[in-house]
Amino acid sequence: MHLITVNGKRILLDCGMYQGHRDEANERNRNFPFEPASIDVVVLSHAHIDHSGNLPGLVKQGYRGPIYSTSATRDLCAIMLLDSAYIQEKDAEFLNKKNHHNNKPPVEPLYSVDDARETIQYFHGVGYHRETEIARGVMMTYFDAGHILGSAVTLLNIRENGTNFRLGFSGDLGRPHLPILKDPEPLPQLDVLITESTYGGYFHDSIVDMPQRLLEAVSEAVSRGGKIIVPSFSVGRTQEIVFTLHTLAEEGKLPRFPIFVDSPLSVNATEVFKLHPECFDEEISKHVLQHDDPFGLSQLTYIQDVEESKRLNTREGPFMVIAASGMCEAGRILHHLANNVGDPKNTILIVGYQAENTLGKRIVDRQSPLRILGGEYELRARVVVMNSFSAHADHGEMLNYYSNQNSKELKDIFLVHGELSRQEKLAEAFKEKGFRNTVIPERFQKVEW
Repeated sequence: MHLITVNGKRILLDCGMYQGHRDEANERNRNFPFEPASIDVVVLSHAHIDHSGNLPGLVKQGYRGPIYSTSATRDLCAIMLLDSAYIQEKDAEFLNKKNHHNNKPPVEPLYSVDDARETIQYFHGVGYHRETEIARGVMMTYFDAGHILGSAVTLLNIRENGTNFRLGFSGDLGRPHLPILKDPEPLPQLDVLITESTYGGYFHDSIVDMPQRLLEAVSEAVSRGGKIIVPSFSVGRTQEIVFTLHTLAEEGKLPRFPIFVDSPLSVNATEVFKLHPECFDEEISKHVLQHDDPFGLSQLTYIQDVEESKRLNTREGPFMVIAASGMCEAGRILHHLANNVGDPKNTILIVGYQAENTLGKRIVDRQSPLRILGGEYELRARVVVMNSFSAHADHGEMLNYYSNQNSKELKDIFLVHGELSRQEKLAEAFKEKGFRNTVIPERFQKVEW
């Protein structure tokens, strides 16, 4: 969430939901560091909840301006923000039952389903490479970020007080050569850059080896008759895994065993993917042209019904279940983990970034016992981590993406969206390449250009 003031207009870059310890998250998400009604324009990079998730909160507290995004981001937000609101309402309902029992005051959801519905009406879909005036003296252009469907790197051409400068905002930057989506598109020369730093100092495994590593993990689990539990983000990661399994099946390599995508949001998001072939890379476009569903294979079942989801917990392996949330903090994945982490025949397959203080991170660190849904469970299942599925550019990919920038013209780089240790390593690398004014800003820090 970054606030730019230009020619008297206030432009908000992203409006994400803070995710962390419950009390801190509640305080930060409910209390904006500005008056929401004072914002004139919102520019959204992509649909992930840590970038879009507090838009309904902004609207609830008075914002009534346009929300610019790509069309695919708008369509994903239409389902994701409603899903987020539903979770807010259910969480409040659960807490209020406990609070009533303990004579504590009731709590309100961060926002409601009605707030989310109202938010969608303010979206304005803008295509990639279409320069759009969003405020006086500010022209916006989206470039494909290659992160998730519809994700965009934003270029703002700004004219203020007779001076022109170009500001770039990465949102989240994707990786080249990932399945499904096009590669990230480079920005033209910038004067100022605000960029994510999630994987500063860290290098992912090779994308080329990703299908084979997935096949090995799956085959090993199937040979033991175990269940494969995959916590996965509903948008992006789930579709990548399904497409990779689809490709392995087409090549005759994938064992015959049941695969379940147990997430209503994943099911709905997959349908949105099919509506936006303009975001697809050449490989998946060929699948579509051949009338081949890249997100379906004969041994795969999409599940929406709760009772059908529960029946998976009593089903004998081998089978795979892919369920949200990606960091194991909510949703159906918690029930699958609670029922399966204690069996050494089973495999927990981690395919995405796990933030500090999340259940997913504790699984990666193989901490035991694990606290899940109020109970404690010994971690005896095999844990396999595959960071090659990450949708974030790693250290080398980040530096390569910005290699077209002239250090004499790019005056300021601000590293955001990353843990401090990652930011420090990326800052050091930028400085070694001549970008001397690379800054790790603090929360609420103000800068003038």
